[in-house]
Amino acid sequence: MLKQQLRLMEQKLDRLQQQTTANTNAAASAKNAAASAKADAKMAAANAQAAIPVKGPVAPPEAIVTMPGNRPTICTSDNLNCVAIVSRVHFDAGGYNYRPNSAATIPQRLDDGVNVRRARIGVVGKFLGDWNYSLVYDFGGASDGFASTASVNGASVGFLPGGAVSGVENAFLSYTGFKPFGGKMAIEGGVMDLPYTLDEATSSNDLLFMERASAGIVATNIAAGDFRSAFGSRWYNDTFWAGAYVTGPATGAIHSASSVNPAGTTEQYGVVARAAGQILSDKDYSLHLGGDAQFLIQPPHNLIAGSQTLTLSDRPELRIDPTTLISTGAIANASAAQVYSLEAAGNYGPLFFQGEYFWFNVERNAATGLPPIGAPNLKFEGGYAQAGYVLTGESHPYNSASASYGGIVPANPFSLGGGGWGAWEIAGRYSMIDLNDRVGSAVGVAGGRQTVYTMALNWYINRNVRLMFDYLHGDVVKQISPTNVGDAGAKFDAVAMRTQVAF
Repeated sequence: MLKQQLRLMEQKLDRLQQQTTANTNAAASAKNAAASAKADAKMAAANAQAAIPVKGPVAPPEAIVTMPGNRPTICTSDNLNCVAIVSRVHFDAGGYNYRPNSAATIPQRLDDGVNVRRARIGVVGKFLGDWNYSLVYDFGGASDGFASTASVNGASVGFLPGGAVSGVENAFLSYTGFKPFGGKMAIEGGVMDLPYTLDEATSSNDLLFMERASAGIVATNIAAGDFRSAFGSRWYNDTFWAGAYVTGPATGAIHSASSVNPAGTTEQYGVVARAAGQILSDKDYSLHLGGDAQFLIQPPHNLIAGSQTLTLSDRPELRIDPTTLISTGAIANASAAQVYSLEAAGNYGPLFFQGEYFWFNVERNAATGLPPIGAPNLKFEGGYAQAGYVLTGESHPYNSASASYGGIVPANPFSLGGGGWGAWEIAGRYSMIDLNDRVGSAVGVAGGRQTVYTMALNWYINRNVRLMFDYLHGDVVKQISPTNVGDAGAKFDAVAMRTQVAF
């Protein structure tokens, strides 16, 4: 019995041992399965994260596009390199009531019509921070007329009075890295619109009238103005401006010393200088004064005919008809010329005024073998005074980089939805130029004396669009020749309108 009981107990112990082993193996298997599942989950999560891109720091853009004044401009993020597209269109329309004083008057009539006065497009910009450049082409001058080198039987064709000889209006490089005396300095050269005279330093987009006064036009055409090859420098700060340039011929001048088809009239060079500044400046008022000097050292030289001539002339402060009314004709044996002028401008709130006066001197000492050699110098004069009043209260801002006043930016641009009506301005100008000297003698010049009164109404629709309305009344007193006092003058009235779009 005892043996039987021991055998049963051994059997129970064996069964308990087997159960315990089975339970232990099951627990181990479960633990291993859980650990494996956890590892698989970690791996899956890691794989999932690896499949999703991790968001890192955003790299700065290579270029930033902006629209200052609605002008498309692209700059690098450090603002050291920029390029902008510039453009302007000035479309004129108008007519004349022209009344010649006699049958000897030239011309006998002026033509009504339209004129794409300016149609410019180009690029301006900077690189490496201190280098600036400009390339602007003008497709305008529809009735001003582009000159050409074409000819028939030796006579040049394709020329209209006052026409530009090239469409390249600006093509220059400027360095502004030097900043002496606490100001800014630019050393520049190429084809430029020189800031000589206050009226010329003012952008054509910002003029009170459709055209500049004749006295200033005659002065700048000698050795400055638009389309002029030049090299020089200007320095300025918030108060003062000073600059000087060596100038050459205008772009497109004919370089031909070996052919009469047509003959070249280049080898011209001169110097222009200007100093100006705001002697009074406040939030509500300012006063600007300055002086200018121009020296034509070598007049245009015709190497075929062996002559040196200089012509001073202008149209009646409007460009619908390109015909000149006052002109000295080609002054023979012109060896040099000088122009001196004074300028003044200022504003008091919406009231603006500006004026300049010019003294001309032409020397006739060129030994060309053509009379009159060593003739007395010729002296002419001219000037203008103008004023404007902005009815809507805006003021003309001062531009220290050119020592001139800018245009009006309407406080409330025209908008039918917004209720704005833009800015409105009225203006008036008196201008005079006298191209007569030594009349009554064979060595005199009877270029005529022109007086023009202009009234204007300007509507600044927004900062980019303006409509201009001008009325002109003019009187030209001119004799047939220096020794013939016969009347060859004229009176005229003109009405014109300009649509201006500029960016």
